[in-house]
Amino acid sequence: MTGLKSLLALYFIAGVQAQSSTASAASCSSTIAPAHGQPSVAAGWQVNVVASGLRDPRGILFDGEGHLLVVQQGYGISSLELTDDAGACVRATGDPTDIIVDESLNHGIELSADGRTLYASSPDAVHAWDYDASQTRNTSGPREVIGQMGASDGHVTRTLLLSKKVDGMLLVSRGSMSNLDPSAQDISTGVSTIKAFNISNNTDSSYNYAEDGLLLGWGLRNSVGVAEDPATGGIYSVENSVDNFEREGQNIHQNNPGEEMNFHGYLNGTQTEEQGKNYGYPSCFAAWNVSTIPQNEGIQVGTQFAIGDQNATINDTYCQNDHVPPRLTFAAHMAPLDIKFNDNATAAWVSFHGSWRPIGYKLSVIGFENGSPTESANSSTAAIDIVSNPDLSQCPDNCFRPVGLAWDSQGRLFMSSDSTGEIYVVVRTDGGSANEASPSSGLPPSATGAAPSASSSGSAPREFKVSQFAAVFAGILALPLV
Repeated sequence: MTGLKSLLALYFIAGVQAQSSTASAASCSSTIAPAHGQPSVAAGWQVNVVASGLRDPRGILFDGEGHLLVVQQGYGISSLELTDDAGACVRATGDPTDIIVDESLNHGIELSADGRTLYASSPDAVHAWDYDASQTRNTSGPREVIGQMGASDGHVTRTLLLSKKVDGMLLVSRGSMSNLDPSAQDISTGVSTIKAFNISNNTDSSYNYAEDGLLLGWGLRNSVGVAEDPATGGIYSVENSVDNFEREGQNIHQNNPGEEMNFHGYLNGTQTEEQGKNYGYPSCFAAWNVSTIPQNEGIQVGTQFAIGDQNATINDTYCQNDHVPPRLTFAAHMAPLDIKFNDNATAAWVSFHGSWRPIGYKLSVIGFENGSPTESANSSTAAIDIVSNPDLSQCPDNCFRPVGLAWDSQGRLFMSSDSTGEIYVVVRTDGGSANEASPSSGLPPSATGAAPSASSSGSAPREFKVSQFAAVFAGILALPLV
């Protein structure tokens, strides 16, 4: 019977992935019109705007009293009071409450396990404040926890994540200083790295980012999204890869290299091959559209291959033998900015901010099982689109652009859009918790809200008709139960 259920789930998912629907407002007491019209939403899901008029909202999270804390890039941290409406009818009420006004704060935000310490990042440092959720305010001035980040050119976000598996471990990610940054080749610079710092040992002096901390990975161009698998404690990141990619004299940057999901090991002392190793940047990158890559023998989706002209020092063999390949690869230029696991570790949600190409600009979900994605490393279909812009030709100017993700206590997923100053809520139409839904379960139905990207081979996406499903279903029922 288990095998039958698995087969049915697979065919059900394949069938509904060819559908799309447009979000419709529920019977709510108040509604906020999206800045650029209703998004396209997968069947079984609903998306509404919770708040608008914000200043470049980026990182978001909920405090212990249910306030939604928002980093408004270039302004500071504010709190939104939400109504107690159920489902997608929840709304921000009143004006945002300023907690910390500091224009250097631009993305990273985190709360201690007891909710009494608020952390935020600037390009130069990670700061902490005492925080009172009942009054929605900080009760101390800032203190520097981690400093000496190095030059603040290029990618200036510093993502923060406090481990829920190992007390007091704060993960910090910093990106490169340019598109192709040679300083990332020097591990001592701290550029293009993810590190973890034990902040439970409070001292008068702050950590030096480049010199201190546990190195989880380097050679990571700009891994903005960082998450911890709630079941295994495995650390994953999603990386924004390079632009203007040339290989053997050909510019192939339209469809290569791919964006990456990388695995970085654990914080509990468990040893893995990946932890602390080099992930390739700025010499080696993950393939996406293999057919456009010169000298592509032996290369498939996710294979590490060399940029520029191969030589005795930098070549595909060097890239594949000496660097950690991605666990999954996504289409080029989709710009993943956040990743959040659901509580039972069966799904990882990823926000794709989009780039100069009309690609991305969506929220997708990826199936997980036993601490790893359910799809193979060379898959080009691992991400299932849940919320997307209906007309990518209007992007970026007339599209929402997903950034930060956060779960509330009711299992609703919230998403910020910096370009439109909005916060969205994503819920299941059947009333169940979005936090409990997984792609492999088939409940609620998951479907793409926009046309799937072409695979690396350039083949068209498969269509799945209802009649085909009926035929397959009948055939399965004829099989003996096991």
